[in-house]
Amino acid sequence: MQYICPICRTSLSLNAKSWQCENRHQFDCAKEGYVNLLPVQKKNSKDPGDNKTMMFARREFLNKGYYQKLSDRVNELAIQFSYSETETTQQKILDIGCGEGYYSHRLFKAIKDNIAAKADVSVSTSSEELSEQATGCHLQGLDISKSAIKYASKRYSDLDFCVASAYEMPFADSLFDLAMRIYAPSKLEELQRVIKKDGILITVSPGPMHHFAMKKIIYSEPKPHDEPKAELEGFTCLHQERLQYPLELSDPIDIEHFLNMTPYAWKLTQEQKAQIADQGLSCELDFSIEIHQRN
Repeated sequence: MQYICPICRTSLSLNAKSWQCENRHQFDCAKEGYVNLLPVQKKNSKDPGDNKTMMFARREFLNKGYYQKLSDRVNELAIQFSYSETETTQQKILDIGCGEGYYSHRLFKAIKDNIAAKADVSVSTSSEELSEQATGCHLQGLDISKSAIKYASKRYSDLDFCVASAYEMPFADSLFDLAMRIYAPSKLEELQRVIKKDGILITVSPGPMHHFAMKKIIYSEPKPHDEPKAELEGFTCLHQERLQYPLELSDPIDIEHFLNMTPYAWKLTQEQKAQIADQGLSCELDFSIEIHQRN
């Protein structure tokens, strides 16, 4: 990976298990494999990003497959817009706000399986063997939460992860062929900088009716999410769609995880949470998916 120093913005080189720049700024790799490129002086809090409770809740919820339809559709679109019928060339992929790596890992596997099928390689081939034979596909995950990155790096050792801010990404210019941003804030100028010309950006944001049933419990006058505007300066929108399906939860543990991974955990009373756990949870899932190409 072509990291740049988050302090002086010069190139970083890997020396043993430390990344160093020409100005002698040094960033050690953690035992799990990731590197923390968020200097103390650039943190807005002691432990920025999602805390361990939110991270654990989202991890357990996603692992149950409740958002798999979203992941599958994003993967289909990534392959459709990033790979031609015969292309098997190397691609550099970025997951912005990757969290625990759920979407990162599933996208990486889908792309490698797709390339393997084109190359007439069995999809049962191991990740290590496939890397040597055909793909050269490289995925980098970035998140501001150290807890999330620590877990992602430990679980998905075939991917690279770093702790860093999406508003000041530690990557060289025009580095990525494909970037994915699911529910993650970022800075437009940084997207323009790190995605190469003709590169693809996939974004996912809440559709108008996303979790609307939860809003009706919390607010006296709930309002739909704003319709996303498919306009990003420096990009051309190639595709926009909404993915909608119901979420039905009956297991109190799954309900607890769902609430704890969202702001609803702070906005619901204990009585409301207990009632939802007892009666079950039913709400709308509404995702707005956009495909943008760098001009």
